[in-house]
Amino acid sequence: MSSLARQLVLDEIFDLALYRALREVAQGPLRDVLDELIAVETQHVAYWQRFFALEKLTRLDLGRRLKLRLLTATCRLFGAGAIQVVLEAIEVHGVRKYLRVWKRFQDHPLGGAVRGILEDEFKHEDMLVTGAAERRINPEKVRNVFLGLNDGLVEILGAVSGFFAAFGNPIAVLAAGLTVAVAGALSMAAGAYIATGSETEVRATEDERRRFLGEAVAARASESPLASALVVGVGYIAGALVPVVPVLFGARSMLPTVLAAGVVIVAVSAVVAFLSGMDVRRRIALNVAVTGIAVVVTYGIGLVAKAALGVSV
Repeated sequence: MSSLARQLVLDEIFDLALYRALREVAQGPLRDVLDELIAVETQHVAYWQRFFALEKLTRLDLGRRLKLRLLTATCRLFGAGAIQVVLEAIEVHGVRKYLRVWKRFQDHPLGGAVRGILEDEFKHEDMLVTGAAERRINPEKVRNVFLGLNDGLVEILGAVSGFFAAFGNPIAVLAAGLTVAVAGALSMAAGAYIATGSETEVRATEDERRRFLGEAVAARASESPLASALVVGVGYIAGALVPVVPVLFGARSMLPTVLAAGVVIVAVSAVVAFLSGMDVRRRIALNVAVTGIAVVVTYGIGLVAKAALGVSV
């Protein structure tokens, strides 16, 4: 319980510190939103400190301090849209965390305390965040960009690894890697276009059915199939270029490619996990493990192809 108590208090202190830091960056209606969030979060911090008798716990640990600086710097760089995405991601993390705690301790005195915090999250803070009047970036679209980037990176890293094992010639690896990258981006973009178009048609048909029956139809913006295709395709090609660029600049082995891709995979995994409300460490570990398996398997296939089929360049 002591570790959970420290985590809850530190998380609330982190959220309060983040809201205060973002208030210095925000302008207009977003600043008003952050003022209200700061007031609510101040109450939460004081409540948990009293509840767990941790009034002396006021300083963030190193990991949270680094995270605070990174998020603040990102919001300074990208402005109001980034602030809105960060606020939404923080809300998702908070709700998921407290729901897990409540399910575990709902019959314990802690359960009642968590329920009160969740009511604030669902009713007040969520309304403030999702109702902000500033320009907003669609978090779903942002996640699609990073997920497309992740797919392209892992797929082409695996391909380049196999090509290095089979060919050993950087020129051949570069040509093959670029070819696969472009083909993969076009394929992913076409799939996104068809999927989004089909979903739009199904939704339109359902709306017409409801209108015919006299039922209310909620107004909702549908994503353009072309826009969806561009988001997925651009994200994929950006990720696919990461393993190829070291070869383009003269790498003669797969080591520079693996190192470059590894750094980007960790960064992308952290961003995707943050935006999706997932556990960041778990997401990074899972993605690194999957990527490592892909590299080992494709490199092995390349060696088998070279030995069994006599592939050489």
